[in-house]
Amino acid sequence: MLSVSHLSCTRGDKRLFSDVSFTLAPGQWLHLEGDNGVGKTSLLRLVCGLSALEQGQIQWQNLSVVHNPEEFRANLAYLGHQLALKEDLTPLENLQADAAVAGRTVSVFEAMAALAQLGLRGREHLPVRVLSQGQKRRTALSRLALSHAKLWVLDEPFVALDGAAQNALSNVINQHLNQQGMVLLTSHQAVSLQGQGLSYRLSA
Repeated sequence: MLSVSHLSCTRGDKRLFSDVSFTLAPGQWLHLEGDNGVGKTSLLRLVCGLSALEQGQIQWQNLSVVHNPEEFRANLAYLGHQLALKEDLTPLENLQADAAVAGRTVSVFEAMAALAQLGLRGREHLPVRVLSQGQKRRTALSRLALSHAKLWVLDEPFVALDGAAQNALSNVINQHLNQQGMVLLTSHQAVSLQGQGLSYRLSA
């Protein structure tokens, strides 16, 4: 379980949000909503430990992530606006390189299946630099199909995707939820997923 308690965030002299609290249990997903500039990305970065906590607490399995950061990171998959792809590598090579960095081995079959699931069949061996922006985003999203992390934190995962790719991503997320995974996401699009859906609206 993920528990977020009384988080606040200030940028410069502006308070983005305060006293944010919610919990996520296995099989649940939470849609973080709010107007542009209210701090949705900042909140996701706080949850992932990419920004320092100003106030409040984040717990994973009833333990503070401050005191148990390694276990939390091992159970976390974060996808932000930056796709973190190596342009000279192919989608297949990117997935294998990502797995190697994480200390895992991904077979060619597994990586090819993940790319196919996101609609990239036939583009697995092309350099990423020649792909469209949507194809690059699907390459990054295909990491999720290979992830063993229990918690997925996704910042606008459906952006720049056509209808078919949005459906494919929803299927990947639903598989994760059906396996008792958890998802925290932002999205300007309407979100319809399986499992128990929650929503939290950020305001200053």
